Amino acid sequence: MQQICRPVVLAISLALSGSAFAAKAAKPVAQQANVNEITLAHNLPPAYEAALQSLADRYHAAKGKTVKLVRLEKDDRPATLNLVTRYDADEILSQARSFVPLYQMMSKAGEPLKVGVSNDLKAGVVDSRGRLVALPLIYSTPVMFYNRNAFRKAGLDPQHPPATWFEMQGMLDKLQSAGYACPYTTSWPVWVHVDNVSAISGVPAADAKGGLDFNALPQVKHVAMMSTWTKAQYFKLYGRRNEASKKFREGECAMISTDSREYVDFMDAKGVELGVAPLPYHDDVYGGRRGSLADGPSIWVGAGKSAAEYKAAAAFVSYILSPEIQIEIVRIYGGLPLTDAARAAARSGLLKDGQEALDAAYKSLQGNGSHPALRVANVDRVRLIADEELEAVWQDAKPAKAGLDTAVSRGNAVLAAKPVLKKSQPF
Repeated sequence: MQQICRPVVLAISLALSGSAFAAKAAKPVAQQANVNEITLAHNLPPAYEAALQSLADRYHAAKGKTVKLVRLEKDDRPATLNLVTRYDADEILSQARSFVPLYQMMSKAGEPLKVGVSNDLKAGVVDSRGRLVALPLIYSTPVMFYNRNAFRKAGLDPQHPPATWFEMQGMLDKLQSAGYACPYTTSWPVWVHVDNVSAISGVPAADAKGGLDFNALPQVKHVAMMSTWTKAQYFKLYGRRNEASKKFREGECAMISTDSREYVDFMDAKGVELGVAPLPYHDDVYGGRRGSLADGPSIWVGAGKSAAEYKAAAAFVSYILSPEIQIEIVRIYGGLPLTDAARAAARSGLLKDGQEALDAAYKSLQGNGSHPALRVANVDRVRLIADEELEAVWQDAKPAKAGLDTAVSRGNAVLAAKPVLKKSQPF
């Protein structure tokens, strides 16, 4: 595949799969009986799986229909509905399996799909005509969480988190002096420090053709700054996913950059009075602060099911999109509200404890800027390369420029080697 963004190719291929879907969905009349059980495959962690099961149980109580949850494995045939986290999407959706567009399933089932999805949530889940090929269910954007108690101990204003990375450096020095061995950490380092720092700086990590391009001066300066913070022990890296979140939750780290939805996990953190702010920006970048990116788990529809199965699945999707359930999903998972009704509820304060996190997320998303469909963090092999090179720089084994140059070169080679999806492929 020649540096073509897989989500874009997938969306185009989905849009072209109408005839294949119609052929597969057409079953003899004898097989069109009502379906009272559908399967939803997922790869959520255990805590979120329990919340998803609670939603399935609630649907059964309300509608008398069953949603059976199973684990989503990369070698299995897709279920009727498939909830895929962004970090596993490339591995699963790049297989030669069949998926059908969400909008098409809903239309054939006679279920309306009137979802006012903002541009922030559309990357990778719409086709060239703006139609939803998948449902962006639990999206979030990186923000900065901080411990107000730690700020007080360091003599900092607990109501004044850092707006810029430069301002943050002085705060980290005071937090360290106050006894914090981990003033700052991050979860999802590639998602935060490559994809989102790039977007906020106005230099997206990928170009319009899906090629990687995150080795420009703003990214080099940022990664080099993080390297100096590592040497000064202002910044500690604990892993490539959300290992650092546990350190913040236990009160060990004073600040963390991670997904906005993690506020639901931090509300009862030990000795932590939770504060949250938009992800900082570099104020020396031309054009000022741009918006951050949103991404997360989305629901994809498996192909080759009966019309009755699709009708049952469409009914469940409509249930998910109802105002009451949308609000509950935001409360349970901490994701960004998807529908107009859920967004209005968030603004009215009905979400209570999550309001501050949502406000910070919305502020972080504000600002003109490019929203590339390709996210470095979403392509497994590319993300691993970026992680390796970031770690080499932060461990003082490479200069920042050399590390990012190598990451871009190696990553583009991986993208170029991916097989091109044929238009006839029933994706």
